Amino acid sequence: MHSGIGYALGAFVLWGLMPLYFRQLAAVPALEVVLHRSVWSLLFVLGLLAALRRFGWLRELAAQPRRLGLFLLSALLLSGNWLVYVYAVQSGQVVQASLGYFINPIVNVLLGVLVLHERLRPLQWAAVVLAGLGVLWLTVLAGQPPWIALLLAISFGLYGLMRKTATLGSLEGLALETMLLAPLVLPLLAWWTLRGGGAMGRGDLGLDLWLLLAGPLTALPLLLFTAGARRLPLATIGLLQYISPTIQLGLGVWLFGEPFGGARLAGFVLIWAALALYSADGWWRLRYATVRSRT
Repeated sequence: MHSGIGYALGAFVLWGLMPLYFRQLAAVPALEVVLHRSVWSLLFVLGLLAALRRFGWLRELAAQPRRLGLFLLSALLLSGNWLVYVYAVQSGQVVQASLGYFINPIVNVLLGVLVLHERLRPLQWAAVVLAGLGVLWLTVLAGQPPWIALLLAISFGLYGLMRKTATLGSLEGLALETMLLAPLVLPLLAWWTLRGGGAMGRGDLGLDLWLLLAGPLTALPLLLFTAGARRLPLATIGLLQYISPTIQLGLGVWLFGEPFGGARLAGFVLIWAALALYSADGWWRLRYATVRSRT
């Protein structure tokens, strides 16, 4: 249990601090950052799999074209999520990016209803309504929906749904997703670099190293999260996941100086109240199931 909390904390803290990394790449277009992240993640993950001698899953997938199609879709969703997130950080909208990951659990609940035909309990319905009111309030204030937050929440929610229906370990899953994207990513990145517009190869060693770090910085939190998830109850993971957007929110407000407070704070309070209800419901259900199993 204690080691599981340590692993999970490590994953969520690293994810929360990710804006600091992408700020180092502010001079690189968001699309190019995502291309580099995909390439170096693939090489890093393949190296880990080779060291662990874990390639048996590839033989099973070769005979499952439908499963490959689901992973291609999940890869596109993940890349889209990365692109929106990098753009949000580089354009000074870290607070709105954090909102997306606060909303994500509620999106997961709605996807469960709409796609998996799950039934919501009363507290879950109350959480959905409160989160909807929070998003509506932020929309009224800004004069338009918080598109970055909604795109991040929906794309990551759909990504999670795809991974749920096409299960594979986190390391193997990331390897397969980046492998499926490689025929598109590698030629595009090569063309971008060779035509003289690429960030790598300009003679800026520091920038080159920051780009190469995309591989381990993408894979390491996933490995820590997997190790933590195997050792912890789902309700505990559900509570710990709010560490990442909380850190992002703090960075956006206190380090990057983004506006936050007053009427905008009220919208976040509604969404935090929704998350409190959602988490309380999950904790109560887990406790109830544990008590019943002992009697």
